[in-house]
Amino acid sequence: MELVVHDTISTMAEIITLPRERRADALRAMLAPMEGAMPPGDPVDIHHQGGGFRLDTDDPRYAKALERLAAEDVLGQIEREIRRALDHLVAHVPGIKHHDRQQVMFVLGNPDNEHLMKTAAGYYGMGAAPGWVYLLAWPDDDVIGKIAHCGVHEFHHQVRYANVEWNPATVPVGEHVVAEGLAEAFVRELSGAEAMGPWSEMVAGEELERAYAKTTADIERPGMGTALGYVLGDPAMERFGYEPVGVPSMSGYAVGLRIVDAHLAATGLTVAESTVLPGLTIAANAGIALSAASSG
Repeated sequence: MELVVHDTISTMAEIITLPRERRADALRAMLAPMEGAMPPGDPVDIHHQGGGFRLDTDDPRYAKALERLAAEDVLGQIEREIRRALDHLVAHVPGIKHHDRQQVMFVLGNPDNEHLMKTAAGYYGMGAAPGWVYLLAWPDDDVIGKIAHCGVHEFHHQVRYANVEWNPATVPVGEHVVAEGLAEAFVRELSGAEAMGPWSEMVAGEELERAYAKTTADIERPGMGTALGYVLGDPAMERFGYEPVGVPSMSGYAVGLRIVDAHLAATGLTVAESTVLPGLTIAANAGIALSAASSG
């Protein structure tokens, strides 16, 4: 597999020194390789809406953050961890499919963006576009050592959907939720529990029990617009203009991990081996009741 981790850190260090009126075009040029892999719209608007560093301000924190990212070789960490992840998957599942070319785009976050810093705990990734991993982070002390592991989480999605069908129109809630649980469990299998993101611990106690009950009751509901709500929760759905589904922020990570852990305990499979199994199969292995059509 050809792995390309774009040198965005040095590019962003140049962008923030440009006159403000030139920064938008410079950012568009940096993101241009992702054309076709990003949502429709102006990349600058998408960047700001997603919690990326602001182009319309001169913030001395940005230069310091980029210097730290470079000094700690975060891009090199991302490359090494993704290669290690691929080796692990291939060793456990000979013949597993993956993209011939995998690219990574890392972008600096905005430390004043409330959704990024509070809801997402300072970093997140997207791995929905085939062949692309997009990472965004504000590299404070709690985050900088986990950015590469987030890259592994998103890379797991990339490999999974080279092997498991993903149809946005028909994907069930269970597939989306299980995929997030699997990706976090894969990070744990590869690098230990300390490498996991904070998202699977954000919902606990009675709130988690309610989210689990709601999600498992609706586990066969189809459609990505619906399924996404069970992962990100109602506040995010309202923010993105979707209909809330009745679960708290980020609950899908905790629910998904619970389902995956029950599946692993019941089957004795590794997470790597489970990568190629459909989400509803994993849910059934975890003891969740499915309709006759889904259970085969």
